[in-house]
Amino acid sequence: MDAEAIDHVNLRIPADGVDRAREFYVDALDFSLEGLDTYPDEKPFFSVRLADDCVLHLWPDEGFVEPTRRENYDHVAIRVRESLDEVKARLDAHDVEIVDELEPLGATGVAPAVYVHDPFGYRVELKTSG
Repeated sequence: MDAEAIDHVNLRIPADGVDRAREFYVDALDFSLEGLDTYPDEKPFFSVRLADDCVLHLWPDEGFVEPTRRENYDHVAIRVRESLDEVKARLDAHDVEIVDELEPLGATGVAPAVYVHDPFGYRVELKTSG
């Protein structure tokens, strides 16, 4: 295998979670949603476009259970181009609580990051370029 990058991650969300997904991923984080025109008739999920070559698939599910560390989920890390100050200002403007601030080691080395929870309980790391 000659892997290049992670293409997508699938996350279950509550069946009624589309509007909350839009408020968090589009309004607060400035990503875009795709596939709402074909959801749920043609496919059971829609996507959050993170970059040209990376998406989160969100799967609305009647049986959704909020993730906990006991269920083997910790976080998804999203590398962003903004500075830490810019990320924090954007989150503050949208009343998104920062639950942790670290300089974690990741695929591209150590860099400042903040951690937040999306509306469904998923922990999201926003890792800056430095």
